[in-house]
Amino acid sequence: MSSKTLSSLFHGNKFLPPYSTPSFNHKRSTYTYPPNKFVPYYNPQIGNKILCLSKSNSDTRKEDIVIVGAGIAGLATALALHRVGIPSLVLEQSETLRKGGTSLTLFKNGWKVLDILGVGNELRTQFLQIQGLSIKTDEGKELRSFEFKDVDPSQEVRAVERRVLLQTLADALPPNSVQYSSKLAKIETDQGTGETRLELTNGAKLSAKIIIGCDGIRSQIAQWMGFPEPKYSGHCAIRGLAVYSEGQPHQPRVSYIYGRGIRAGFVPVSQNKVYWFICYNRSSPGPKVSNPLEVKKEALDLVKNWPSELLTTIDLTPDDKISRAALEDRWLWPALTPPVSKGGVVLAGDAWHPMTPNLGQGGCCALEDAIVLAKKLSSAMKHGQGSVEDAMRSYGDERWARVFPLTIRANLVGGLLQWDNPVVCAVRNGFVIPKVVQIGPLLEHTNFVSEPL
Repeated sequence: MSSKTLSSLFHGNKFLPPYSTPSFNHKRSTYTYPPNKFVPYYNPQIGNKILCLSKSNSDTRKEDIVIVGAGIAGLATALALHRVGIPSLVLEQSETLRKGGTSLTLFKNGWKVLDILGVGNELRTQFLQIQGLSIKTDEGKELRSFEFKDVDPSQEVRAVERRVLLQTLADALPPNSVQYSSKLAKIETDQGTGETRLELTNGAKLSAKIIIGCDGIRSQIAQWMGFPEPKYSGHCAIRGLAVYSEGQPHQPRVSYIYGRGIRAGFVPVSQNKVYWFICYNRSSPGPKVSNPLEVKKEALDLVKNWPSELLTTIDLTPDDKISRAALEDRWLWPALTPPVSKGGVVLAGDAWHPMTPNLGQGGCCALEDAIVLAKKLSSAMKHGQGSVEDAMRSYGDERWARVFPLTIRANLVGGLLQWDNPVVCAVRNGFVIPKVVQIGPLLEHTNFVSEPL
């Protein structure tokens, strides 16, 4: 964007791009705003908007903490910092919060974090509590069923719409916390000040003492820090969110269906929505398919002779609620992978530890990252307990011990569940699942201890 042109109008709902950012007084916990450089107006039909003059390319905006990415990790981290009295600015490349995506399953560790952040009860009212799970063959024969409370009375499982989770986290932040249409173009260290400089694709420049990279599995921040690209796991997944206009008929249970080299599942989200997935073997990710009609056809072809309840769920999925993606992860091998922080830059969520969804822990771990990082930074910034760099290293040590084993475990579980050898599948269905598998050990990873912020 040229410095001589007028910027486009930004939609912000309650979040207005903060071209003038408050300074923060930690002792008094108050915000002090510099003179405004924008002219707000309000239209009751379209909500808050801001008319912003673009900044000169020579101007560099100063911030204490900038979070790159308004996904689960980014918004949760911003909210955790806000809860401990530390303001931050979140940069999001999209024009609004992401409306795509389907649902994710949150176990008790995820709900513990949401409670600490103060949004758990608001979300609980919107989504069904899942009581247990059942495992069937592709012919519809039930192999095993479990009740979560029988194994762990403290367990809590709900499938949550990603869109609603993001909006809830964003709504809990102060106004002007998220700046949209802010795509990162360049990152570098200022050798003179030691701060990190960001340049956006619209020409805007920022300098921050702390950068938190929450920009997802294709993280530019992680790439700049020297992290390798995530590796393809050998599996692809099609996901969807079905809408039953007159109410969905399913019990509040996770239903898994296992075939040869392919598996599927579905879980009620609310009274009229059901999340489903199909995971299948593929030697390479193949070309990206964005046409929802093609994706739905592929899904139905993959499971065309499977139980009708799954086929009906797929049929009832709107075009904007279905997607296909390759499943990838990154194993954080010690001494071979860069540390989580570099100077004043640190990673969280998928930007650091992308994992396959086989344990349902990607979103939960991103939430855990948020509160652990916020606590470490608060200790350094507000209580003088070591330097910020020490806090980041401590965060990395604590979280690495948690996410590295989980990433490997999720990958191995996925490989086992994707068996395609007919003899092995027969043993799995006839002996391993009915006689050997226990749900308790498979849920141990949902134990997470954390004190309030």
